[in-house]
Amino acid sequence: MQVFQLVGIAFVTAVAAILLKSVKPELAFVVTVAGSIILLLFTFELFRDSVAIFGKIADATGIDSSLVKILLKMLGIGYLVEFAAGILNDFGQNSVADKLVFCGKILLLVLAIPILESVLTLINQLLELI
Repeated sequence: MQVFQLVGIAFVTAVAAILLKSVKPELAFVVTVAGSIILLLFTFELFRDSVAIFGKIADATGIDSSLVKILLKMLGIGYLVEFAAGILNDFGQNSVADKLVFCGKILLLVLAIPILESVLTLINQLLELI
């Protein structure tokens, strides 16, 4: 049922921004950003309740919990960067949006290094068994 709340917030934000755009364009921008932030915070609240499931999966499979945290950070960064880039594109700031996406990819690469190290260590251990 939360999806209906999300859709409602999105439509109210869009209609308010459209109505304000002809009268006060700067307020339309503020309304759009505020509505987007409300959507994002609402979604984070829903997601927060589900994070415990990832810990249970890590415990059940024997995966190091720090790797699960890194994966969740990567997922969050990817979604947040895409969300912010979408807002920037909506306001004609395509160049800034592109640079944000590029920086987000670099950040994801940096966060992926411990996972790569873990995979290489596992491969090395498997090769030693042969």
